[in-house]
Amino acid sequence: MPEPAVDADADPAAVRRRRAAAQRLTATPAPGADPVAVVRHLLAVQAQDLRAARLALRARTSGLTAADVDGALADRSLVAGWLLRGTLHLVAAEDFGWLLGLLAPTRAATSARRLSQERVTPDAADRAVALIERAVADEGPLTRTELAQRLGAAGLRTEGQAMPHLLMLAVLRGIAVLGPVRADGSAAFALAHDWLGAAPPTALEGDERARALATLARRYLTAHGPATAADLAAWSGLPRRDARAGLDAIAAELTLEGELVSLTAAAAAPDGSAADGARVPPRLLGAFDPYLLGWRSRAFAVAPEHADRVHPGGGMVRAVATVDGAAVGTWTRKRRTGEPLVELFAAVTAGDMDALRADAEDVLRFER
Repeated sequence: MPEPAVDADADPAAVRRRRAAAQRLTATPAPGADPVAVVRHLLAVQAQDLRAARLALRARTSGLTAADVDGALADRSLVAGWLLRGTLHLVAAEDFGWLLGLLAPTRAATSARRLSQERVTPDAADRAVALIERAVADEGPLTRTELAQRLGAAGLRTEGQAMPHLLMLAVLRGIAVLGPVRADGSAAFALAHDWLGAAPPTALEGDERARALATLARRYLTAHGPATAADLAAWSGLPRRDARAGLDAIAAELTLEGELVSLTAAAAAPDGSAADGARVPPRLLGAFDPYLLGWRSRAFAVAPEHADRVHPGGGMVRAVATVDGAAVGTWTRKRRTGEPLVELFAAVTAGDMDALRADAEDVLRFER
């Protein structure tokens, strides 16, 4: 299929509304939404900040609580690992294996380089991964702090960014996954083959890899269409040639819309609302929300003059307030109460402001 770029003729508002619909932000689902179903639809939710990952699910459900999300981690239906772009992502347990096998090989060189920069030799890295494996096998799931204590006692370097990169290596090698959440809110690493029921593959080849690329492209467009091959590559961290190969494999399922592609079957939003016309309700989205990380550019949702307010640098993507799918402000929390405090950088109507306040109350309900 042709290499799509950004379609200069596309209606920005229409693209924004269709993407918001694909992201399940257009209408509020019925109460009782399953957190696993939401993650499965999105395929992967960035989760280096677990509180933010929980909020991503809240924004796409009704009646869900943070405890429900933690429960799905505890019962092994959700897990996390360094997958897309070498960043921690929350996925449904059944998706972890094929995603790791597809994505881990692309991270190997980067992992080795970062460990070298942290003054961890290849031999020391191997020893650390072996110790992590023994520790979680013998003691059950352990937190990053607990594992750092065990590595430090063995004379291994854990200072700086060495420890997260050693944990990443253990995940990339199929040894560990991030699973249960402790009562104090800290997440613990578990033995992968124990937690998942089988050891995940660390590399896919031939037809198996081709099928995984096709699945990735299909699942990506389900939650991100319309989009481009460049968008898929940026979101996944795979080379653009792999993104094109995945889209080529499902070409019969696609509709080419100028320079964007979408799944032909996606004539309506997943929640049943019109994918190309429904106004997106005002929302408070957490930091690193999938809606702001799913494409090569977030300009469809964040006006250029406000880009620095949302993405100030250093890999940070702030929590935002949106109206009709467009960012109109950022939000933080009041120090004592945790209540969301919105700082607008665009004008909104009184009705939209009331809706944002109501959503702020739901954030508090969700986290109680």
